Amino acid sequence: MLLAEDDRAIRHALERALTLEGYRVTAVADGVEALAQAHRTPPDVLVLDVMMPGIDGLQVCRVLRAEGDRTPILMLTALVETQDRIAGLDAGADDYVVKPFDVEEVFARLRALLRRTSDTNGAPVDVPKQPAPEPTARLIEAAGLRMDPQARRAWRGARELELTRTEFELLELLVRNAGIVLDHSTIYDRIWGYDFGPGSKNLAVYVGYLRRKLDEPDAPQLIHTVRGVGYVLRED
Repeated sequence: MLLAEDDRAIRHALERALTLEGYRVTAVADGVEALAQAHRTPPDVLVLDVMMPGIDGLQVCRVLRAEGDRTPILMLTALVETQDRIAGLDAGADDYVVKPFDVEEVFARLRALLRRTSDTNGAPVDVPKQPAPEPTARLIEAAGLRMDPQARRAWRGARELELTRTEFELLELLVRNAGIVLDHSTIYDRIWGYDFGPGSKNLAVYVGYLRRKLDEPDAPQLIHTVRGVGYVLRED
Protein backbone atom coordinates (compact mmCIF):
# COMPACT_ATOMS: atom_id res chain seq x y z
CA MET A 1 0.00 0.00 0.00
CA LEU A 2 1.12 3.54 -0.76
CA LEU A 3 -0.02 6.30 1.62
CA ALA A 4 0.48 9.97 0.70
CA GLU A 5 -0.38 12.52 3.39
CA ASP A 6 1.42 15.82 4.03
CA ASP A 7 0.23 16.18 7.65
CA ARG A 8 2.96 14.41 9.60
CA ALA A 9 0.78 13.51 12.59
CA ILE A 10 -1.99 12.05 10.44
CA ARG A 11 0.53 10.24 8.22
CA HIS A 12 2.33 8.59 11.14
CA ALA A 13 -0.91 7.68 12.97
CA LEU A 14 -2.50 6.20 9.85
CA GLU A 15 0.68 4.38 8.86
CA ARG A 16 0.86 2.78 12.29
CA ALA A 17 -2.83 1.83 12.31
CA LEU A 18 -2.64 0.31 8.83
CA THR A 19 0.52 -1.60 9.72
CA LEU A 20 -1.13 -3.02 12.83
CA GLU A 21 -4.08 -4.02 10.64
CA GLY A 22 -1.67 -6.10 8.55
CA TYR A 23 -0.91 -3.81 5.60
CA ARG A 24 2.61 -3.25 4.31
CA VAL A 25 2.69 0.53 4.09
CA THR A 26 4.99 2.91 2.26
CA ALA A 27 4.24 6.44 3.51
CA VAL A 28 5.27 9.62 1.68
CA ALA A 29 4.65 13.30 2.36
CA ASP A 30 3.63 14.75 -1.02
CA GLY A 31 2.39 14.05 -4.53
CA VAL A 32 5.82 14.12 -6.15
CA GLU A 33 7.05 11.35 -3.85
CA ALA A 34 3.80 9.46 -4.36
CA LEU A 35 4.17 9.40 -8.16
CA ALA A 36 7.84 8.43 -7.93
CA GLN A 37 7.08 5.58 -5.52
CA ALA A 38 4.08 4.39 -7.55
CA HIS A 39 6.26 4.20 -10.66
CA ARG A 40 9.12 2.52 -8.79
CA THR A 41 7.07 -0.09 -6.91
CA PRO A 42 3.42 -0.26 -8.02
CA PRO A 43 1.23 -0.72 -4.90
CA ASP A 44 -1.91 -2.82 -4.50
CA VAL A 45 -3.87 0.23 -3.35
CA LEU A 46 -3.23 3.97 -2.90
CA VAL A 47 -4.47 6.24 -0.11
CA LEU A 48 -4.06 9.86 -1.23
CA ASP A 49 -4.69 13.08 0.65
CA VAL A 50 -6.39 15.59 -1.64
CA MET A 51 -4.71 18.74 -0.32
CA MET A 52 -0.94 18.36 -0.63
CA PRO A 53 1.65 20.97 -1.62
CA GLY A 54 3.00 20.92 -5.17
CA ILE A 55 1.24 18.01 -6.84
CA ASP A 56 -1.96 17.32 -4.93
CA GLY A 57 -3.88 14.05 -4.62
CA LEU A 58 -6.20 14.82 -7.54
CA GLN A 59 -3.24 15.45 -9.85
CA VAL A 60 -1.58 12.22 -8.75
CA CYS A 61 -4.80 10.39 -9.49
CA ARG A 62 -5.16 11.98 -12.95
CA VAL A 63 -1.57 11.18 -13.90
CA LEU A 64 -1.86 7.53 -12.91
CA ARG A 65 -5.18 7.08 -14.69
CA ALA A 66 -3.82 8.76 -17.83
CA GLU A 67 -0.97 6.24 -17.77
CA GLY A 68 -3.48 3.39 -17.69
CA ASP A 69 -2.89 2.56 -14.03
CA ARG A 70 -6.10 1.07 -12.57
CA THR A 71 -4.82 0.57 -9.02
CA PRO A 72 -7.65 1.27 -6.53
CA ILE A 73 -7.42 4.78 -5.06
CA LEU A 74 -8.97 5.95 -1.80
CA MET A 75 -8.91 9.72 -1.32
CA LEU A 76 -8.64 11.47 2.06
CA THR A 77 -10.28 14.88 1.99
CA ALA A 78 -11.27 17.70 4.31
CA LEU A 79 -13.50 19.07 1.54
CA VAL A 80 -17.13 18.22 2.23
CA GLU A 81 -18.99 19.90 -0.64
CA THR A 82 -20.53 17.58 -3.22
CA GLN A 83 -18.66 19.24 -6.10
CA ASP A 84 -15.36 18.57 -4.34
CA ARG A 85 -16.18 14.89 -4.03
CA ILE A 86 -17.29 14.76 -7.66
CA ALA A 87 -13.93 16.31 -8.64
CA GLY A 88 -12.22 13.36 -6.99
CA LEU A 89 -14.40 10.86 -8.84
CA ASP A 90 -13.79 12.73 -12.11
CA ALA A 91 -10.06 12.44 -11.48
CA GLY A 92 -10.43 8.66 -11.31
CA ALA A 93 -10.64 7.95 -7.58
CA ASP A 94 -12.62 4.90 -6.52
CA ASP A 95 -13.76 6.10 -3.10
CA TYR A 96 -13.12 8.79 -0.49
CA VAL A 97 -13.12 9.36 3.25
CA VAL A 98 -13.88 12.77 4.74
CA LYS A 99 -11.67 14.13 7.52
CA PRO A 100 -11.86 13.81 10.44
CA PHE A 101 -12.39 10.09 9.91
CA ASP A 102 -12.67 6.97 12.04
CA VAL A 103 -9.82 4.61 11.16
CA GLU A 104 -12.32 1.74 11.12
CA GLU A 105 -14.07 3.45 8.22
CA VAL A 106 -10.77 3.62 6.34
CA PHE A 107 -10.24 -0.10 6.96
CA ALA A 108 -13.76 -0.93 5.73
CA ARG A 109 -13.40 1.08 2.55
CA LEU A 110 -9.99 -0.44 1.81
CA ARG A 111 -11.36 -3.96 2.29
CA ALA A 112 -14.19 -3.19 -0.13
CA LEU A 113 -11.80 -1.77 -2.74
CA LEU A 114 -9.39 -4.69 -2.49
CA ARG A 115 -12.21 -7.21 -2.83
CA ARG A 116 -13.00 -5.70 -6.20
CA THR A 117 -9.43 -5.23 -7.42
CA SER A 118 -9.29 -8.36 -9.53
CA ASP A 119 -12.20 -7.16 -11.68
CA THR A 120 -10.23 -4.35 -13.33
CA ASN A 121 -6.54 -4.89 -12.58
CA GLY A 122 -4.46 -3.96 -15.59
CA ALA A 123 -7.41 -2.65 -17.63
CA PRO A 124 -6.33 0.33 -19.80
CA VAL A 125 -8.04 3.66 -19.31
CA ASP A 126 -8.62 4.43 -22.98
CA VAL A 127 -10.17 1.25 -24.30
CA PRO A 128 -11.04 1.51 -28.01
CA LYS A 129 -14.76 1.64 -28.63
CA GLN A 130 -16.31 -1.60 -29.80
CA PRO A 131 -19.77 -2.20 -31.27
CA ALA A 132 -22.43 -3.12 -28.77
CA PRO A 133 -22.79 -6.90 -28.70
CA GLU A 134 -25.87 -8.72 -29.94
CA PRO A 135 -28.25 -9.64 -27.12
CA THR A 136 -27.09 -12.80 -25.39
CA ALA A 137 -27.94 -14.63 -22.21
CA ARG A 138 -25.18 -12.87 -20.29
CA LEU A 139 -26.68 -9.39 -20.80
CA ILE A 140 -29.03 -7.90 -18.24
CA GLU A 141 -31.52 -5.26 -19.33
CA ALA A 142 -33.96 -2.84 -17.71
CA ALA A 143 -35.38 0.64 -18.36
CA GLY A 144 -33.55 0.99 -21.67
CA LEU A 145 -30.21 0.00 -20.14
CA ARG A 146 -28.10 -3.01 -21.13
CA MET A 147 -25.19 -4.35 -19.12
CA ASP A 148 -22.62 -7.05 -19.74
CA PRO A 149 -21.32 -7.93 -16.25
CA GLN A 150 -18.59 -10.22 -17.60
CA ALA A 151 -17.11 -7.59 -19.91
CA ARG A 152 -18.09 -4.79 -17.48
CA ARG A 153 -19.71 -2.72 -20.22
CA ALA A 154 -23.00 -0.81 -20.13
CA TRP A 155 -25.18 1.08 -22.61
CA ARG A 156 -28.17 3.39 -22.58
CA GLY A 157 -29.67 2.77 -25.98
CA ALA A 158 -26.78 2.82 -28.44
CA ARG A 159 -24.57 5.01 -26.19
CA GLU A 160 -21.90 3.20 -24.22
CA LEU A 161 -21.41 4.49 -20.68
CA GLU A 162 -17.98 5.19 -19.22
CA LEU A 163 -18.28 3.97 -15.63
CA THR A 164 -15.84 3.52 -12.78
CA ARG A 165 -15.79 0.19 -10.95
CA THR A 166 -18.06 1.42 -8.14
CA GLU A 167 -20.47 3.13 -10.56
CA PHE A 168 -20.76 -0.07 -12.61
CA GLU A 169 -21.51 -2.19 -9.54
CA LEU A 170 -24.07 0.30 -8.27
CA LEU A 171 -25.82 0.42 -11.65
CA GLU A 172 -25.74 -3.37 -11.96
CA LEU A 173 -27.40 -3.70 -8.55
CA LEU A 174 -30.14 -1.27 -9.59
CA VAL A 175 -30.68 -2.94 -12.98
CA ARG A 176 -30.93 -6.41 -11.44
CA ASN A 177 -33.54 -5.03 -9.03
CA ALA A 178 -35.36 -2.72 -11.46
CA GLY A 179 -38.67 -1.49 -10.04
CA ILE A 180 -37.67 -2.48 -6.50
CA VAL A 181 -36.87 0.22 -3.95
CA LEU A 182 -33.48 -0.59 -2.41
CA ASP A 183 -32.86 0.99 0.98
CA HIS A 184 -29.63 2.74 1.85
CA SER A 185 -28.31 0.02 4.16
CA THR A 186 -28.88 -2.70 1.54
CA ILE A 187 -26.99 -0.74 -1.10
CA TYR A 188 -24.11 0.06 1.27
CA ASP A 189 -23.84 -3.58 2.27
CA ARG A 190 -23.93 -4.89 -1.31
CA ILE A 191 -21.56 -2.31 -2.83
CA TRP A 192 -19.21 -1.35 0.00
CA GLY A 193 -19.67 -4.29 2.34
CA TYR A 194 -20.28 -1.88 5.22
CA ASP A 195 -23.15 0.38 6.29
CA PHE A 196 -21.67 3.80 7.02
CA GLY A 197 -24.81 5.02 8.78
CA PRO A 198 -27.46 7.66 8.11
CA GLY A 199 -24.99 10.55 8.21
CA SER A 200 -22.91 9.33 5.29
CA LYS A 201 -23.22 11.18 1.95
CA ASN A 202 -21.16 8.62 0.04
CA LEU A 203 -24.11 6.90 -1.65
CA ALA A 204 -25.81 10.17 -2.59
CA VAL A 205 -22.61 11.38 -4.26
CA TYR A 206 -22.27 8.20 -6.33
CA VAL A 207 -25.94 8.23 -7.32
CA GLY A 208 -25.60 11.87 -8.41
CA TYR A 209 -22.50 11.10 -10.41
CA LEU A 210 -24.17 8.07 -12.04
CA ARG A 211 -27.19 10.17 -12.97
CA ARG A 212 -24.93 12.64 -14.77
CA LYS A 213 -23.67 9.81 -16.95
CA LEU A 214 -27.07 8.20 -17.53
CA ASP A 215 -29.38 11.15 -18.07
CA GLU A 216 -30.09 12.49 -21.56
CA PRO A 217 -32.00 15.57 -22.76
CA ASP A 218 -35.71 14.91 -23.30
CA ALA A 219 -35.35 11.39 -21.89
CA PRO A 220 -36.84 10.17 -18.59
CA GLN A 221 -34.66 10.03 -15.52
CA LEU A 222 -33.90 6.43 -14.61
CA ILE A 223 -32.70 6.52 -10.98
CA HIS A 224 -35.35 7.84 -8.61
CA THR A 225 -34.97 8.86 -4.98
CA VAL A 226 -37.49 7.48 -2.52
CA ARG A 227 -37.12 10.00 0.26
CA GLY A 228 -36.13 8.51 3.58
CA VAL A 229 -35.79 5.03 2.09
CA GLY A 230 -33.39 4.67 -0.82
CA TYR A 231 -33.34 4.44 -4.62
CA VAL A 232 -35.14 2.63 -7.42
CA LEU A 233 -34.42 2.19 -11.14
CA ARG A 234 -37.44 2.65 -13.37
CA GLU A 235 -38.36 4.40 -16.60
CA ASP A 236 -41.39 6.62 -15.99
